[in-house]
Amino acid sequence: MHRYRTHTCGALRPDHAGQDARISGWVHRKRDHGHLLFVDLRDQHGVTQCVADSSSAVFKILDAARPETVLCITGKVVPRSAETVNDKLPTGRIELVAKDAEVLSEAAVLPMQVAGEQEYSEEMRLTYRFLDLRREKMQQNLLLRSAVIASIRRRMWEAGFVEFQTPILTASSPEGARDFLVPSRIHPGKFYALPQAPQQFKQLLMTSGFDRYFQIAPCFRDEDSRADRSPGEFYQLDFEMAFVTQDDVFNTITPVLAGVFEEFGKGRPVTKAPFPRITYADAMLKYGSDKPDLRNPLLVSDVTKAFEGSDFNLFAKNIQKGAVVRAVPAPKSAEQPRSWFDKLNDWARENGAGGLGYVIFGEGMAAKGPIASKLSPERLKMIAETVGVGPGDSVFFACDQEEVAAKFSGLVRTKICDELGLLDKEKFMFCWIVDFPMFERNKDTGQIEFSHNPFSMPQGGMEALTTQDPLTIKAFQYDIVCNGVELSSGAIRNHRPDIMYKAFEIAGYTQADVEARFGGMLNAFKFGAPPHGGSAPGIDRIVMLLADEPNIREVICFPMNQQAMDLMMDAPAELPPEKLRELHIGLRLPPPRKD
Repeated sequence: MHRYRTHTCGALRPDHAGQDARISGWVHRKRDHGHLLFVDLRDQHGVTQCVADSSSAVFKILDAARPETVLCITGKVVPRSAETVNDKLPTGRIELVAKDAEVLSEAAVLPMQVAGEQEYSEEMRLTYRFLDLRREKMQQNLLLRSAVIASIRRRMWEAGFVEFQTPILTASSPEGARDFLVPSRIHPGKFYALPQAPQQFKQLLMTSGFDRYFQIAPCFRDEDSRADRSPGEFYQLDFEMAFVTQDDVFNTITPVLAGVFEEFGKGRPVTKAPFPRITYADAMLKYGSDKPDLRNPLLVSDVTKAFEGSDFNLFAKNIQKGAVVRAVPAPKSAEQPRSWFDKLNDWARENGAGGLGYVIFGEGMAAKGPIASKLSPERLKMIAETVGVGPGDSVFFACDQEEVAAKFSGLVRTKICDELGLLDKEKFMFCWIVDFPMFERNKDTGQIEFSHNPFSMPQGGMEALTTQDPLTIKAFQYDIVCNGVELSSGAIRNHRPDIMYKAFEIAGYTQADVEARFGGMLNAFKFGAPPHGGSAPGIDRIVMLLADEPNIREVICFPMNQQAMDLMMDAPAELPPEKLRELHIGLRLPPPRKD
């Protein structure tokens, strides 16, 4: 018999009745019935009920074992009586009558329980993450993550991709977030950077003659935590393809993503290929977001003309100053009490708006509400037709400069959807967001800068860069979005040095700047580079959606907390002076805060 186990804790069945078996695992629960002691022993594979009579030699060992003590139990498999069968467990028709028990590792008193559904603070869970990971839901999430990654790898191999690993210690790159820097001991005063993404290296692989590359890549960004973003590090399906158009990229990765969601989505419908394409401009207009949740059926409309020159002076005067008016429908809300509309108005103020105007369309399209009396029947009809509402519906309005109005109308769209229970939670709905602007103007400095990925090919190439207003140039950039979560950004890359110099010049970089910062990739392009493109869907976010978890930390083994601290390993930590001297580093700490 094996030293520790002949079976896992999830393997024994009625067919094993009468056999001797040995299992090892953690004490999950104990139940003392006087002369009988029941111990549920747990491992990754399941739970097996073990039983010991008070007269047996093992009773004292099992009775003394605290929860989470690791035991090795040997005994005979017997069928449970009909009244004690537990159909909720795969092992629920048998139990192991213990003949021998060995304590492999004794557990101290637990700071948090593993068994049960009790909720604990994030601080507690992350400090004792090794205990948290023993809990059933966390084990399921991380096993799902492993299976998803395995499926992605298989699908990428089948699609003709080869897997390579790119460097972790590299040079700083303007990817849009702060770098994590690593001081060099043998090059005093110089630093490596942990890669925000393998962007330059995967492009270099294309110039090296490889046709299709991928890796499950670790990426490092010094940015703040969000529900769908873990501070510090994350993983992505990084891939690149040579001699491809944007359509080729879409056609290749769509079946990979759709296939993974169909495989692990527990029967929930998944958008069929090809995924819909929505331009960035339309996304901001119709959804108020560049990552729209298509499970929400509401669409935002532009009703600026209906208010232009109207008697509703608040909107009319703002329109003269360049403002726009966005409208969000609220189907079948006309019968809601006045308090419902007032609460939405209060909510709008809490979110930085002056309020939330509305019109209610009653029977025969008779309009009422604070705004209705200020609008002519013709203007009200224009609103109803533009928004697509009928009797019994309401319409809410946002008036501001275009960018602000777009974002706020997106919040209103989500709020109304939630209030009316319109979200279809049992679907995975994908879309591509395309035609992002190549450049944007920095509000603080007035400087034109890249709006997305600086290595993207501008639509129209060199001609667009030399003849168009930079703020009108679109890029071959795209995002893949699922259920309102951005899974990745991607692009057809700028593979020509002359176009790259010009694009960076518009963003304020000299030719010397470009050569200093991107010399490796730029030098490679001078020796012949194929047209190429790719993307990098986030592994953590994919698993988060499939596991139906609202927070990305629920699908990561050892995440940091919201303050980018590892509570279990006590990182980041101070270093002793001799270590700093070895790295040629002196500290200039900010003055202590005065709370």
